[in-house]
Amino acid sequence: MFDILTIGTVTRDVFLTSSCFKVLRDPKHLEALGFKTGEAECFALGSKIEVQEPIFATGGGAANTAVTFRRQGLKTGLIAKLGNDDLGKAVANDLKKEKISLIVSRKKDDGTAYSIILLTESGERTILVYRGASEDFKKKDIPSKKLNCKWAYITPGAIPFSVIKELVFLLKKKGIKIAFNPSKHYLDFGAEKLTPILKNLDLVIVNREEASYLTGVLYKNERLIFKKFDDLVSGIAVITDGVRGAKVSDGKYLYSAGVFKEKKLIDRTGAGDAFGSGFVAGLIEKGDIHYALRLATANATSVVEQIGTQTGILTKKEFLNKRWRYLDLDVEPL
Repeated sequence: MFDILTIGTVTRDVFLTSSCFKVLRDPKHLEALGFKTGEAECFALGSKIEVQEPIFATGGGAANTAVTFRRQGLKTGLIAKLGNDDLGKAVANDLKKEKISLIVSRKKDDGTAYSIILLTESGERTILVYRGASEDFKKKDIPSKKLNCKWAYITPGAIPFSVIKELVFLLKKKGIKIAFNPSKHYLDFGAEKLTPILKNLDLVIVNREEASYLTGVLYKNERLIFKKFDDLVSGIAVITDGVRGAKVSDGKYLYSAGVFKEKKLIDRTGAGDAFGSGFVAGLIEKGDIHYALRLATANATSVVEQIGTQTGILTKKEFLNKRWRYLDLDVEPL
């Protein structure tokens, strides 16, 4: 039996860094051109741009979280769909080196999901995504007989709603605890449609902006966001808030955590996966929310200090380093 199975997307990533990649912030003009955030990453049209040595790595929510669980000493399996190509073989080899058990299906017609991450020198990035085989997950791809685990961690990407809904019901029927980190694709379904899934979860992880969107509560009203979120979710609610840290509600108490100061911000890619999987790993190991928050925060901080979504993921031994021993933590009635 696995301690945990991760289910979702796996990609082959290439990271490109250049001093020629510039961030432009001009809401007045950029929003009119269709850039909703008022920001854009830019480089000269028609020019030949010098980049640093490309870094190739394996990424995707299911892979990133699986690496955290394995490095924390948990027996880990991964369920995903890959293309029948060289990229798929490279991904599989990377994960096998981490001693993660693979339960993958191959698709001949589509290639393995692929991402190109354009990094600025300040650590900001734009991601170009080809989703390929990863989102062609069908009900027949659910290996029901192999769902032999204590926990499941789902990062659904753009996998069809009906597939994830059936998967959640099947896991629940088997008595497996479920953690869920919804993608924007899933959040866009809205709270009403997501209710059958949310009511069957043991843990949900979102950021504060996503929680505000899902509950319909103004971003600034943090406590009401949690109350509304608790109404939607039967289990533990985890809400991250960038440099302001994170908060967790178990329905009775509100737990808060600060942040570890990063040595240098290199690349934010994968920070959310590192936090979410670190929290669940800590919860599995100790059953203590404060311990889980400390591991989650340390793991995310370590990841953003290096290029790639998995390079900085902490091992069990590395988490014992004195750097990660103290974090501002608090708890109060909800």
